[in-house]
Amino acid sequence: MGQSNGREAGREPGRERHRGAVTLRRQAITDSTADQRLLDSRGRGDWKTKDAWRALRILSEFVEGFDTLADLPPAVSVFGSARSRPESPECRMAEALGAALARAGYAVITGGGPGVMEAANRGASEAGGLSVGLGIELPFEQGLNDWVDLAIDFRYFFARKTMFVKYAQAFVVLPGGFGTMDELFEALTLVQTGKVTRFPVVLMGVDYWRGLLDWLRDTMAADGKIGPVDLELICVTDDIDSAVRHIVEAEATLSAEQEAVREEAVAVTAADQRAAAEAGDESRER
Repeated sequence: MGQSNGREAGREPGRERHRGAVTLRRQAITDSTADQRLLDSRGRGDWKTKDAWRALRILSEFVEGFDTLADLPPAVSVFGSARSRPESPECRMAEALGAALARAGYAVITGGGPGVMEAANRGASEAGGLSVGLGIELPFEQGLNDWVDLAIDFRYFFARKTMFVKYAQAFVVLPGGFGTMDELFEALTLVQTGKVTRFPVVLMGVDYWRGLLDWLRDTMAADGKIGPVDLELICVTDDIDSAVRHIVEAEATLSAEQEAVREEAVAVTAADQRAAAEAGDESRER
């Protein structure tokens, strides 16, 4: 009998998909993702038996993410295309950005994939910083890049997106596609509605973003769909140092505001205590 070379039909090495803590290869890879099975309205007949268990699985993803990232140092989430080539301008920019953020004391969080994400992870790792990758189950192969130091694989986009915001002090968004746009506008919505405060959103790649910014100003804002102040939520630059400085200054401003609030609270408490003591003295004198 001839010895199998491991490359018979359907068993080619390299095919791999991550589904939370589970790794699937070759024939074990299914045609659908957990997100698709959760959201697809055509399979509602089994909701009584399956959706309750999905709720526990969703809860487990939040628990895993919170537990793993709770001790993360100050961090910045970096977004951009998985399709960008290593030699592209945005990948070179992302690598330099990752290194600069690491030198400024920030961990770098990406989606853990190739392209811009890999470049940012590489820059942070090579500069001695902590490089984090939050992967997601997708219907096509992707996997975590080799420059991720700390990785979590998610089944559900909404659990993963919570981690991008909860454990970051800022977003930096480089040229990308639909996924990048999704993260960008979610961040802007959270800041606009006050769900997060003092959360810098930096766009890098001035030429790439120019058309979008023109539309936001000349169409969306001009038609009253957003206010002029909403456009000020976005910092646009091609300069690495300016991007990092914007993030550092926003964090310093927030810290100063929080300290002022604490000092005011202490002063109000002390005044209340003095007033109560004086009222007590007057009562005893009577």
